Amino acid sequence: MAQTATGDAVAGTNNAEVATPEVISGGHLVAKALKAEGVDTIFTLCGGHIIDIYDGCVDEGIKVIDVRHEQVAAHAADGYARITGTAGCAVVTAGPGTTDAVTGVANAFRAESPMLLIGGQGSLSQHKMGSLQDLPHVDMMNPITKFAATVPGTARIADMVSMAFRECYVGAPGPSFLEIPRDVLDAKVPLESARIPQAGGYKASTRSAGDPAAIEKLADLLVHAQKPAILLGSQVWTTRGTDAAIDLVRTLNVPAYMNGAGRGTLPPGDPHHFQLSRRYAFNNADLIVIVGTPFDFRMGYGRRLSKDATVVQIDLDYRTVGKNRDIDLGIVGDVGVVLASVAQAASGREDNGATGRKQWLEELAGVEDQAKQKRLPQLLSDASPIHPYRLVSEINNFLTEDSIYIGDGGDIVTFSGQVVQPKSPGHWMDPGPLGTLGVGIPFVLAAKHARPDKEVVALFGDGAFSLTGWDFETLVRYNLPFVGIVGNNSSMNQIRYGQAQKYGLARERIGNTLGDVHYDKFAQMLGGYGEEVRDPKDIAPALQRARESGKPSLINVWVDPDAYAPGTMNQTMYK
Repeated sequence: MAQTATGDAVAGTNNAEVATPEVISGGHLVAKALKAEGVDTIFTLCGGHIIDIYDGCVDEGIKVIDVRHEQVAAHAADGYARITGTAGCAVVTAGPGTTDAVTGVANAFRAESPMLLIGGQGSLSQHKMGSLQDLPHVDMMNPITKFAATVPGTARIADMVSMAFRECYVGAPGPSFLEIPRDVLDAKVPLESARIPQAGGYKASTRSAGDPAAIEKLADLLVHAQKPAILLGSQVWTTRGTDAAIDLVRTLNVPAYMNGAGRGTLPPGDPHHFQLSRRYAFNNADLIVIVGTPFDFRMGYGRRLSKDATVVQIDLDYRTVGKNRDIDLGIVGDVGVVLASVAQAASGREDNGATGRKQWLEELAGVEDQAKQKRLPQLLSDASPIHPYRLVSEINNFLTEDSIYIGDGGDIVTFSGQVVQPKSPGHWMDPGPLGTLGVGIPFVLAAKHARPDKEVVALFGDGAFSLTGWDFETLVRYNLPFVGIVGNNSSMNQIRYGQAQKYGLARERIGNTLGDVHYDKFAQMLGGYGEEVRDPKDIAPALQRARESGKPSLINVWVDPDAYAPGTMNQTMYK
């Protein structure tokens, strides 16, 4: 009987179907984690180390946009985060693929833009053996990211992707980096052994309201200030705190200045929207509130604020508050939530001081008008070569409520910063404090892909366009129309001015002079719309024809090489 029982057992085993465990590859785990994060697009340049990620993205419905240079992929991921409010993602191969993307990651780091760069790596089985494109990527990325790591095993891939995204949002946002060795990425593991974080299940809210006592103190300061001024920086848009900022300045009747992505918080023509009187305001205000922008070079490291003013700084990152300049009050928290809380705290006052500040706003409006009148002849100039002020004035007049404006350049974009005013929040994009040239085409790619309903208008310096301009073809290939303008003076003029001041006119053109390139013909060659402009009266019609073309476009505008922006002439680096 024992034998029969044994025989029956063996027979039973042979007849039963043995379930094969479901397996999943590393690339598919990456794609599942990206989908859980809300990523619907990756920007990439192909390489053998990373192609299993593409396979996973196809299955998860994630768009794969391939570009011609990895720097473009990283910048596009940065731009995508700024436009959508969702972390961007770029995927590049090992070695030169990853090093090419370093500039884009560094730009996102200084601009506080959340993105994940995934880089390939040689197989772990070939570690330290000299495999193809092997470099110490993590060591290189550590100083310019909030998180950088190697994925040690296939089962950990999705877990570490979600970990990297979490780290993007610690304090002020920023980039993360993950390298995935090729054998780790290509391997398959049982699905049950892989931790795959679920959407919404691995993040906490980052919307901190700040210290309640500090909120009350700031409300009190604002209510009693006679000459307050507020600077709304990029974090107002990052936190989507636009409505709170508008409510605060309008309720308390406070003049507002905007920089970075904060531009457009208030529309042009709003009585609280100020631009050209900032220096005057900061010299004469009794209370200055700096929101979501650091005391870096753009702020003269805090020295451009009156020593007699009470200074308040609000920021997502504790490390930024009080850096480079002492302050009277610092509040760490989500700037949108903080501003809403301050407005609420001030709302119960019998007199919030709004009426008493009418004269202060009229005073600033007078300063604004004087500045506008002073430069009006240049804005309307019929000179040829075209004065840059005339060009940027025409661009400003061309923008609609739905036009996303992108500036990529040195001197020409410095001109535009004084004149071009986006009509809506989130409609201004520039490199940020790293001052990276070459962001324009990648930002166009990100903005038009993410917001196809919006018009995208980009102004390039001819030097800046040259850095990443070949990806104009990518815009043609993906049918992403935009209106592009090249302010062409055949020079890197911001540097040229500094050299002339420091070394004299005899040495002003060393290493900064470019050829007379017809970028309009370049656009036509790649399948876009191109047009040349030499007469200022032809600017507006050319822009309109570019808009109507329905193609990626470049209007090549020859501007005066001997006209310099005031910001260029005021550079401190040469003084």
